[in-house]
Amino acid sequence: MFKEIIKRDGRVVPFDPNKITEAIFKAARAVGGEDRETALKLTLQVLGYLKAKYNGNLFNVEDVQDAVEKILIENGHAKTAKAYILYRAKRTAIREGKSELMDTVAEILVETSRENANIGHSPAAKMYQIASAASKHYYLSRLIPEELALLHKRGDYHIHDLDYYAKTINCLQHPLKEILEKGFNNGHGYIRPPKRPGSAAALAAIVLQSAQNDMYGGQSFPFFDRDMAAFMGQAPEEEIFQAMEAFIYNLNSMHSRAGNQVVFSSINLGTDTSEAGRKVTRNFLLAYERGLGRGENPIFPNIIFRLKKGVNFEPGDPNYDLFQLALRVAAKRLNPTFSFMDSSFNQRYGDQVSYMGCRTRVMANRKGPEVTERRGNIAAVTLNLPRLAIKARGNLEVFWQELFWLMEMGKQQLLHRLSVLKNLKVKDLPFIMGQKIYLGSENLGPEDSILPAIVHGTFSIGFIGLAETLILLTEKHHGESEEAQELGLKIVKAMREKVDEFCEETDLNFALLATPAEGLSGRFTALDRKEFGVIPGVTDKQYYTNSFHVPVAYPIEIFRKIEIEGPYHKYCNGGHISYVEFSAPPLNNIEALEAVIRHMAKNDMGYAGINYPLDFCENCGFLGVIDDLCPACGEGQIRRVRRITGYLSTVDRFNDAKLAELYDRRPHGVL
Repeated sequence: MFKEIIKRDGRVVPFDPNKITEAIFKAARAVGGEDRETALKLTLQVLGYLKAKYNGNLFNVEDVQDAVEKILIENGHAKTAKAYILYRAKRTAIREGKSELMDTVAEILVETSRENANIGHSPAAKMYQIASAASKHYYLSRLIPEELALLHKRGDYHIHDLDYYAKTINCLQHPLKEILEKGFNNGHGYIRPPKRPGSAAALAAIVLQSAQNDMYGGQSFPFFDRDMAAFMGQAPEEEIFQAMEAFIYNLNSMHSRAGNQVVFSSINLGTDTSEAGRKVTRNFLLAYERGLGRGENPIFPNIIFRLKKGVNFEPGDPNYDLFQLALRVAAKRLNPTFSFMDSSFNQRYGDQVSYMGCRTRVMANRKGPEVTERRGNIAAVTLNLPRLAIKARGNLEVFWQELFWLMEMGKQQLLHRLSVLKNLKVKDLPFIMGQKIYLGSENLGPEDSILPAIVHGTFSIGFIGLAETLILLTEKHHGESEEAQELGLKIVKAMREKVDEFCEETDLNFALLATPAEGLSGRFTALDRKEFGVIPGVTDKQYYTNSFHVPVAYPIEIFRKIEIEGPYHKYCNGGHISYVEFSAPPLNNIEALEAVIRHMAKNDMGYAGINYPLDFCENCGFLGVIDDLCPACGEGQIRRVRRITGYLSTVDRFNDAKLAELYDRRPHGVL
């Protein structure tokens, strides 16, 4: 009867009526039918309808499907018709998704996505991002329940590191001393314990690199000074300095994840008062201060200098000189950042709290010891607070209802992710689980589920855009209004209380995270602008303000910003950070920098740092603030380093949203 049909891509191919019969029978079986004879009879009616309508002319696949729906309905097969329509819609969505995926691949082949400022433009980076795009498409369309996937697609919340959804977990604080003393195997043989500072530092970098290949998030040493001290022996300062310098060089050059990026690395130090530990801290800071080979600013590792009264915070404390050195280095290199062991929420743990450069904090544990080492965050989901406020139209009661509902959905999303991750076996994460590094993995075999280990980690519910939310609800953000600040604290406190309820309900380590949004910052805003239009102070820029921060463009005095943001830290037990912006490196005003850090401690911050523009002339090595041309040599090849979501990066790797935020940043007022 018919010989040819037009495919969706325009190709003309042989017509096969058996495909119509199979489609009808498949729809019938979906609703309990088993009569193939009826499917054959209905096929004949479809063919008759097509012959009458097209009179021998060519028709396409969509025409055939329209005809099938019509014949099913006319013959009283409403349930089968509904099943057919749903199947057709699903296949259409899959085709459209594949088309979008192919478009994304084409874009990546032209230029690497800048969603992550730590990824370069190498062939390996492009291959990684193509695989990432395909993975995201698969998980959203095939694995994650439709309602939970829709909330991500729509921008109600964001599933972080979606491309790794079923493959691995986020981050880890490594027990460096234990690893080095035992030795380890990262795939091709046993690495014996080191005996000299240089080999210890080299193996420390390899530990981070090996772990990064098992995970998608940051890698950190929580007690770098204490752990490295065990391998210093009687080595002279110069040997220790060279070891620390090599460690820094390695972390800025050793690639992971198929060669597309260096390790997201952090080290915590500052509180070991032993002579060996002090040598580690001193020489590490001096090596970082010197910079890379031509004086360039190191990008990694992120350094967190741990502050504690009686140890290093006051004159006369045994490590006070190291605190002064840390301030000097921070005034030149943007690092260290500073963590406060005496804050109201950290002091119960002594000096045992560690952070990661992205701001992650892991301490409380319902499944075992409350420690930092050998634990990390498992996964995170971030709520779009401004969208909730837009939809509430200023009605606080509606806002609260929607907030708690979305938090519940965020919990469900993380529980689903856990249900998928528990199917991974120890052999799937051969370094962090196979080498017994993660807490709870000690007695697991290669074929065992990783579940007994990952329940020690945290499941984080984050948030973004508190400032824009307050503008929508009170017409001002918390930097402008005491009323807005009061409501902001009430919102974040309520979120923390809800997260604590989730801990009780599930007996898992849920935590509230002040999200370090990078690509997410612009994604939420773009989706909301498309749906709700341009809203002044909210969607009229390319990004939402990070977590609970005061908007970067708002003119505010340094101490006042600290006083506003400080009270939020205690609620965000999964991680938090605050910054102040200087107009230039404060090399000649270390006293002012110290006053800022002390004011941060006074206002109960847990983790904080300073920002300023840091430019490097690649021609002559001049370091400072450079406009278009170097003031020393007149050349224009300038490497511009800035902080992005906790870590450092060069400006050329910032995405458009983060570039817009960077250009909006203004220095905070003088003391």
